[in-house]
Amino acid sequence: MKLGLAALAAAMLLSTVAADSTGFALEGRPVQGGLVHGTVPPGTVSLMLDGRAVPLASDGRFLLGFDRDAAVAARLAARLGDGREIVETLTVAPCAWRIERVAMARPSGGPTPEFQRRREGELVRIGAARAALSPSTGWAQRFVWPARGRISGVFGSQRIYRGGVPAAYHSGVDIAGGGGARVVAPADGIVTLAPPPMFSLEGNLVIVDHGMGLSSAFLHLASVAVRPGQRVRQGDPIGQVGATGRATGPHLHWSLVWNGARLDPLPLVRPD
Repeated sequence: MKLGLAALAAAMLLSTVAADSTGFALEGRPVQGGLVHGTVPPGTVSLMLDGRAVPLASDGRFLLGFDRDAAVAARLAARLGDGREIVETLTVAPCAWRIERVAMARPSGGPTPEFQRRREGELVRIGAARAALSPSTGWAQRFVWPARGRISGVFGSQRIYRGGVPAAYHSGVDIAGGGGARVVAPADGIVTLAPPPMFSLEGNLVIVDHGMGLSSAFLHLASVAVRPGQRVRQGDPIGQVGATGRATGPHLHWSLVWNGARLDPLPLVRPD
């Protein structure tokens, strides 16, 4: 599998551990679409990133995820047991996403009221599954590929139509492994969503919570081998590659989210 320039840059940025005068220790540098591991200053009882709570492990380790369109600066604040606050301003490195400019107007039309009503319910279920906080420690593992095959779509890619009208960016990585190919858990976790029913866009959808606010979603599955609440280990079967939902052909769409921030999965796995 070949990595894009953005993924390679992110992988390089995540290769070092640095401690600073504030007492934070970060593994690598923050980058758009990237995930950073860190350790809080001694005595920390809570941690916030731009005003949002960050889950903390008992040993003071944590994760920070930065959305594809994250701002260039982020405020990391640790509250100590004695009431003091330690603050660090993080510089978030930009990524050069794959942008395709199309010399045509964005297709007109929109979803029907019936579809919108159905979709609202689906998004509520997906949001609840993403928000689940399990005691899993899969977040601390080196991830493995959930499927084998050609990468047919990269994270962050986007079409810009005539007049500068953007389409939604691609929020995961697509793996064209062939219909029926095995899909496995990239890291330990607990299943927070699994069919039935099938979703309108995602088809057969499975979400696995890896702990610390980090979760994986596996879309368009032909079949599913897990159930909600099930604990899975790295390499356990999740299902089979398919083309259910809105898909033009058999492939696995794998997405990663940390506390609502959409991440690029590629830097977290070995560049096989």
